[in-house]
Amino acid sequence: MGVLDGYRVVDLSIAMAGPLAAMRLGDLGADVVKVEPVTGEWQRHAPAGGATGKRVNASFLSLNRNKRSLAVNLKSDEGRAIVHKLAATADVFLQNYRPGVAERLGMDYDTISGLNPAVVYVSMSGYGETGPYLSRPGQDLLLQAMSGAMLSTGRDGDPPAPAGTYAIDAITAYSAFEGALAALLHRERTGEGQRVSVNMLDAAVAVQMQELSIFTVGGVPQRRGREPHGHTYIRAPYGVFATKDGYLALGMPRLDALAVALDLPELAGMDGDADGHTRRDEITAMVARRLPERTTAEWLEICARHDLWAGPVYGYADLVADPQVRHNGSFVTYEHRTEGTVTTPGFPYGFSATPPEVRRGAPLVGEHTRELLEELGYPPERTAELVAEGVLACED
Repeated sequence: MGVLDGYRVVDLSIAMAGPLAAMRLGDLGADVVKVEPVTGEWQRHAPAGGATGKRVNASFLSLNRNKRSLAVNLKSDEGRAIVHKLAATADVFLQNYRPGVAERLGMDYDTISGLNPAVVYVSMSGYGETGPYLSRPGQDLLLQAMSGAMLSTGRDGDPPAPAGTYAIDAITAYSAFEGALAALLHRERTGEGQRVSVNMLDAAVAVQMQELSIFTVGGVPQRRGREPHGHTYIRAPYGVFATKDGYLALGMPRLDALAVALDLPELAGMDGDADGHTRRDEITAMVARRLPERTTAEWLEICARHDLWAGPVYGYADLVADPQVRHNGSFVTYEHRTEGTVTTPGFPYGFSATPPEVRRGAPLVGEHTRELLEELGYPPERTAELVAEGVLACED
């Protein structure tokens, strides 16, 4: 039994940020009902990396475990009525429609809260729900570019570098997850539901609280140097360096200790905080010239001996085989109805009394339509009629 056992989440979201937020609520025990079109949610048909799967692609699997699927046509009066009836039973209602779509479909806050005043209604958008960018597409790469973060790494003159993850989607998802939990706590104390608004732009700004405060409060601009550097606001050396057989990550080591470890006496007299910024390119170049003389494993042993922050650079094959990752149980493995044995990233939190678990894999389109309609009081004959009319889809 999870910490949110007994709570119901109605998830009308698509793509990554919304489904990830809803999945995290499901991981904690909530009954998450994924409301999707009769043809299936967009992510089912856009497999990331081309990993198509048998009937469920890998990207959809990764974002939709612990959910039941209700496949319904929201453009029909009967379809909207079904979802309204479902919303009346919900603790959390989540959507990330483009501006204006929720209102047109009758899934907006005023409508849903009118049916269920105690509901926590989570609305997710790209740039906010008012303002000059209302019609802009809220896509991860576009928000990364706008956030300023792409110019906090790399070398002067290099192109801006995107993150190797869907960083803004994930940050937005966790903001929505956090907001839903906080609003549920408020409701437990007061009995009052409310609207929670989350947007990708504000999430991208908020996660850079240190960097942007250095700029707004300290007045220090972003300065990319001549040498590749991991972060414009962190002193050298900071970044990834080539070794004899691979790469080594170095995280702002003490210069006096680094001087001994790398046999670079020139570093010994430097001030880490002052010279680490003003002589960043010079320090980076010295370290970059020295590290190819030994293997990554040799440098890791030397750095550990001198208490320097260093680590290996992994690919995914290295990551999944890492002993700490295995010890932590960072991945979960379970049996899926059509995909067989599935291994995906697990849970980013632990609870001593109410641990998260995989109760069900990502659903097929409409896999739970019949049971959900039965829970809402629809007789089987009426459900069959609605399937025949195209209002619903079922996985039989």
